[in-house]
Amino acid sequence: MVSIIVPVYNVENYLAKCLDSLVNQSLQDIEILVVDDGSKDNSALIIDEYAAQFPDKIKAFTKANGGLSDARNFGLERASGEYIGFVDSDDYVTATMFEEMLQLARKHNAKMVICNIQKVDQNGEITQKLTQIPNMAEKIEMEDHFSVFSDLSYFACNKLFKKELFDQKKFKKGVHFEDIQLIPQLLLECPVIAQTQNFHYQYLERTDSITKTHTEKGLDILKAVKDVEYAFEKSAYSHKKKELKNFQIFEGVYSFLAYVAFVKDEKTFNKMADELAVFMKERKINIQDILNYSRFGKNYLLSLPLKKKIFYLLFFAGQKKLIRKII
Repeated sequence: MVSIIVPVYNVENYLAKCLDSLVNQSLQDIEILVVDDGSKDNSALIIDEYAAQFPDKIKAFTKANGGLSDARNFGLERASGEYIGFVDSDDYVTATMFEEMLQLARKHNAKMVICNIQKVDQNGEITQKLTQIPNMAEKIEMEDHFSVFSDLSYFACNKLFKKELFDQKKFKKGVHFEDIQLIPQLLLECPVIAQTQNFHYQYLERTDSITKTHTEKGLDILKAVKDVEYAFEKSAYSHKKKELKNFQIFEGVYSFLAYVAFVKDEKTFNKMADELAVFMKERKINIQDILNYSRFGKNYLLSLPLKKKIFYLLFFAGQKKLIRKII
């Protein structure tokens, strides 16, 4: 059985489409754990309607608001499936997603299976295709292809996990970027992973969402990387130093700076820039390492849109004041 965990918080306009895509899965042996994390809108009413209509598939829960990690962990504690999937309540998936991913998990004895993501607008039009692992086979032996560790995008929602991966590890509560903190640690427990090139996961780009405030919470990215480093040193892959450094560069430098770029408060921006400088110094990451960093065999900086290239280059050149004028 596959247990699909859906944390819900104030998504009354999107929840029905999400749940429709799950109750209509071609895979019949599923349970859908819908966890209402203290919603204040009509989400609870929608959940009740679906639970009444699909009592054999939907298990509905209500809890006090505790955040995304807390809601996912709540679902994990109550899941009875051998495999676990996570779907965000404003997104939706194709009808065959969990059937195909379960088949791949069993075929290759893989504890983690990955599918591609496409971003869609509110009319269902595709705005961007996000290929996760290009140019690799369906079955990936991690010892032979460990570059995946530093190349992968660490979303929880486009993956199927063997439940036993969560026996010792859970989502960290009270932090942002919980996926970056946990999913790499789970990958380190996988001798084999599998993938499909199908774009099963539909990530909704919402136009009505309030613009997120970018604050010091972005420092949680650096803390997440530190937690992964600790797990890495104790893993079977601890000798793969190059891939660890690439992970540090991708998540700890590029992903972190992508967040910092939207920090409006100058004092906070400068503090976070200083924290990054310490992070890089401690890990002996220099500017040349960053400029030469490749992802999926291609220079990462050169692959970015012009505006992002300019931002990163100005930052690495120490032109913070000029950056502040631009952004």
